[in-house]
Amino acid sequence: MDERFDAPDSPLLVEGAALEKVATGAVWAEGPVWVPRRRAVRFSDIPNNRILEFSEHTGELSVFAEQVEFTNGRTLDRDGAVVECSHGRRAVQRDLGVGPADAHAPEVIVDRFGPHRLNSPNDVVVASDGAIWFTDPSYGIKREDEGHPGEEEYGDRYVFRVDPDTAVAVPVVIDVEAPNGLAFSPDESLLYVADSSLSPADRAEGEDPSPRRPRGHSIHVYDVVEGRHAKNGWILTEVSPGLPDGIRVDVAGRLWSSSRSGIQVFSPDGQRLLDLPVPEKVGNLCFGGEDGQMLYVVATTSLYRIATTTRDGSATAAAR
Repeated sequence: MDERFDAPDSPLLVEGAALEKVATGAVWAEGPVWVPRRRAVRFSDIPNNRILEFSEHTGELSVFAEQVEFTNGRTLDRDGAVVECSHGRRAVQRDLGVGPADAHAPEVIVDRFGPHRLNSPNDVVVASDGAIWFTDPSYGIKREDEGHPGEEEYGDRYVFRVDPDTAVAVPVVIDVEAPNGLAFSPDESLLYVADSSLSPADRAEGEDPSPRRPRGHSIHVYDVVEGRHAKNGWILTEVSPGLPDGIRVDVAGRLWSSSRSGIQVFSPDGQRLLDLPVPEKVGNLCFGGEDGQMLYVVATTSLYRIATTTRDGSATAAAR
């Protein structure tokens, strides 16, 4: 596949870089992560209930696993295992299938908040202390093509932190209507949370002229206190057109967000630095490649990439 699209001039992109479509064939692509040992980008095709991988070495797209219980967002932990969200299991799970010949074999880390089942974990990050932070909107229990029908058993949609020693989920953010993508600043002093409630999980709610819940499309920021609490939240910016879904933070603290038109990049104080058009609606993104500076973008049916001048700023990425 050799489709290339012009990109704007920007110090954030390699001079002369173009956006390349490198693979296609999904229905709704989501949850990408670069798996170094496989030299591949792994991502979900949620409606088809499968996990795909694009090999940077061969340039081929393959099916990594099928009937995977509607996996979504994923990241790597400190040991290089894949930590991923499962709409179908209503769980966060760990998959050790990161070696060249490994198969998908996930084990559930957490699937409850107290006595209640989680909604449908959506995106996940791992802090330098090993704690897992994840978002829990309700898309996987409200949309038939993203999971299994179910109820919001604890009655809301939170961001949780899972202690690495106890595996107990504790709410850390409760004031974002539909918490979706999330990321830490490079020093983990800030937590960014995307609100995608402009697109409600229950689509019928969006038709209500007087909705019971707000409809947002902002990126929220919180101070991380003592490595375990999110405090003093504020809105960094609104993403438009569309809404923020997947987000990443680079080594300089800049925020890379999906949007309806492509990728938008913001400075740490919320100033927009770059608009990178993508031909399809973007779901998520990740940094990867041999040098860590290739930006991979999953957008509706396809996987795109472009060479940047930066790399992922997370502590776990820096450790690899």
